[in-house]
Amino acid sequence: MSDLATRSELDSAMDRHRTELTGYCYRMLGSAFDAEDAVQDTYVRAWRSYDKFEGRSSLRSWLYRIATNVCLDLLAAGKKRARPMDLTAPQHQASAVLSERPEVTWLEPVPDARVIPQTADPAELALAKESVRLAFVAALQHLPAKQRAVLILREVLAWKADEVATLLETSVASVNSALQRARATLAAGRIRPSEAADPLDADQAKLLERYLAAFEAYDIARLTTLLHEDAVLSMPPFDLWLQGHEDIAAWHLNQGIGCRGSRLLPTTANGMPAFGQYRPAADGRGHAPWALQVLEVSEGRIVGLNAFLDTARWFPLFGLPEHLD
Repeated sequence: MSDLATRSELDSAMDRHRTELTGYCYRMLGSAFDAEDAVQDTYVRAWRSYDKFEGRSSLRSWLYRIATNVCLDLLAAGKKRARPMDLTAPQHQASAVLSERPEVTWLEPVPDARVIPQTADPAELALAKESVRLAFVAALQHLPAKQRAVLILREVLAWKADEVATLLETSVASVNSALQRARATLAAGRIRPSEAADPLDADQAKLLERYLAAFEAYDIARLTTLLHEDAVLSMPPFDLWLQGHEDIAAWHLNQGIGCRGSRLLPTTANGMPAFGQYRPAADGRGHAPWALQVLEVSEGRIVGLNAFLDTARWFPLFGLPEHLD
């Protein structure tokens, strides 16, 4: 039996690891809600098998082993989350077609506090934020499930090869081989860079202030000057995505014209700047939720505008109000 004297101590210990386990499951599964379900399932399994836990490993390692098995079971069912850019070619505004796909298709945003443990180590915190960026988590979804687990455990969580081998019940050679293949796959995918949002440096803060002002004024010409020339706009649950100044500006001035008069509330998601977008309500009373905008920023320009439109799903998760007066 372990050195935990009571099951109440087990509860306390599991709660201490909840955020990091949720982050691990999120990187594995690409869904904020699936990750929380997986952690809950992990804890149920831990409770059921507690009598068999004999302290041969740390409680943390034991919980990670259970969480990994939960995630591998889910991934064996064929779950694979994606971004619109993974599924279709870019369209042009003039001929754009809005085709909706079910919720299980999409890589989901996540609040930082749910997946990034508090730490006093700036380097550790920076790595945690970098490893939950939308582009990185999307790239992970292209890896076979066990390669995904190996890469996260080794590269993100800094586990030793022998520790990962023990967790996966395999050899160190197999772990090293899986890591090499996973690295090669990610390198071939050329993950687009994006910068963390917290803390913002002066240039990032100024860029976001200019974006907020331009969007709320619906000055699309001014907004376009803030975009990288190859910036991408996507709008899950629609598989449409647009690339470049011309099409993004044209979209906002045509199909997206209902966003005129919007208000934005700042937040963060996936370690990046984000806004809750509220459009003028249909009844003329205040503003109603429209999108969770997650911005990807690199070298002083916005490279990605990700508008997640299922606000009934996202706004409560991010603590955003359901209406603005």
